[in-house]
Amino acid sequence: MKDYGSQAVESDTVEIASSGDVVRARQMVRMLAQRGGLSLVNQTKLVTAASELGRNALVYSGGGTARAAVVQDGGRQGVWAEFSDRGPGIPDLGLALTDGWTSGSGMGLGLSGARRLVDEFDIETELGVGTTVRVLKWAR
Repeated sequence: MKDYGSQAVESDTVEIASSGDVVRARQMVRMLAQRGGLSLVNQTKLVTAASELGRNALVYSGGGTARAAVVQDGGRQGVWAEFSDRGPGIPDLGLALTDGWTSGSGMGLGLSGARRLVDEFDIETELGVGTTVRVLKWAR
């Protein structure tokens, strides 16, 4: 996925270190989705994906950073979000992206569910270094 972070019309960042910060990250994404012209349905999809990704950063690595931005590409406008952590990384990415698989007490819908809710999804992970997930939802 293209790094839309550098093409931001408007952007914000939230450090995630507690469940309250996951809520703040969701609120940030919702505000930018509204300003970015996403329909209510697409706002909800993006905010749900952001909630899952923020929760993953907190639960599996103790926290991280959420960045989001209203972006433009040609005649399109959308909202891009990035969730990064410095956790243990994901040992089996293919398995982690499988519907229904969970590494713990979750429902197994986090990464795969987030991927289904957005238009573009990209994940980079390295054992012992961390994970970065980028998502994008275009306004229709």
